Amino acid sequence: MSLVLIGDNTLAGRTCRQLTAEGHTVNHVRRAGDRALAKALSEQIDAVAVLLHDDTEAIRYVLTVEHLRPGLRIYVALFDRTAAEQMRAVVPSITVISPADAALPTLLGAVMGPDVLAVGPAVEGEPDRRRSAVRRTGDGLVVQPYTCPDSMRRAGLWGRIKGQLRPHDGSSAILLTGLLGMAAIILVDTFQLVVFKHKGWLTAASEAVAVLSTVGPAPQAEQYPWYQGFTIIAMLAAIIFLAVFTAGTVEHLLSGRYVGLVGRRVMPRSGHVVVVGLGQVGFRLCQELRAQGLAVIALERSTDCPNLPLARAADIPVLLGDGSSRRTLKKLNVDKGLAVVAVGSKELDNVAVSITARALAAGVPVVIRAGGHDVIAETASLFSIGSVVDVDGLTVSAVSDWYSGDQPAYLADAGADIAVISWTGAVQTRPKTIESQCPHVPETP
Repeated sequence: MSLVLIGDNTLAGRTCRQLTAEGHTVNHVRRAGDRALAKALSEQIDAVAVLLHDDTEAIRYVLTVEHLRPGLRIYVALFDRTAAEQMRAVVPSITVISPADAALPTLLGAVMGPDVLAVGPAVEGEPDRRRSAVRRTGDGLVVQPYTCPDSMRRAGLWGRIKGQLRPHDGSSAILLTGLLGMAAIILVDTFQLVVFKHKGWLTAASEAVAVLSTVGPAPQAEQYPWYQGFTIIAMLAAIIFLAVFTAGTVEHLLSGRYVGLVGRRVMPRSGHVVVVGLGQVGFRLCQELRAQGLAVIALERSTDCPNLPLARAADIPVLLGDGSSRRTLKKLNVDKGLAVVAVGSKELDNVAVSITARALAAGVPVVIRAGGHDVIAETASLFSIGSVVDVDGLTVSAVSDWYSGDQPAYLADAGADIAVISWTGAVQTRPKTIESQCPHVPETP
């Protein structure tokens, strides 16, 4: 079988070596121009694989291939789920997989515990189960029904409860200070009017609000000099608290905060998973962790990240900051969390995050997204930096399965091997293709 492979990144190189080792004929054209692509497609081929990190460029190649060779099998790696749905509607012969989908079971399994290799959909024989897990045993790898431990869910719930009305930055603290200050004035004034002046609770509260709004003290306040002095101080304090609250509210609204003071978007204080990097992989992982009932907080460096509005709509709290900064990770209470998952697109950044997390919380599991093994392998040879999830290796395996006509339930990163889990619950392993240098890539004209 012959295949045209488009892509000049590590993923494309490893895929080319994998398919070639399996005995397939691969014409690797990297980023081909229109003429080079038309020439490659004019030959007798069975399929085309488009493996680029830029979704827009990948879509362009897909549409070009469909125009030149209608009905030809096309495999494309797309991160964006909306773009994937549109491609399936426009190109009937296309197969789309997101690297995020390929890596999600292993990332989720690494969070759940050291004995859990991956968590995926239920397989045959367990119709009442929503999930299955690949576990390491003395006999190798086995697939078992899986449910997220209640202890992890309870820890996340308690962490979210502790996060209610807990400011995470200066502007939130200002807003909360103003709010609590005004509430204190009303409560203290109401209490005094009920206890010492024997007024009803509703009347007392109404007169306390009048003091808060600086309209004036209650009638006949002059008969109680001590109360008149209190109302003078209270009205002056109300002016300050109202100004502080207004400033905090305006700053909160205009700055587009992604962490709330109350509700589901508060920053958990313990029992949570810290996900560093809110790309497609990080966002999907946050969604899945929330679906499992776990508390999660995302950390994103760029204010232009397109997934920020999506995370806000999904009630996922997001803190903007640098994951390699000790100050930022301390603010996230990583030492009280369940795990730290570094899934940024740059591996060096993920290594920096893991080193900082190890320094602050040595006992908390760290999970790292990887793709090109060189940086990770060199660092891991010096000290343990956490569980490494080879996203590119999983995607390479997914391409191989697609080309062979297999449709596994999910894949798992098993270190030197990739575990392939079938819908029957069977587990097979294949060695990873590590080298990314493709020896027979033609020059692109």
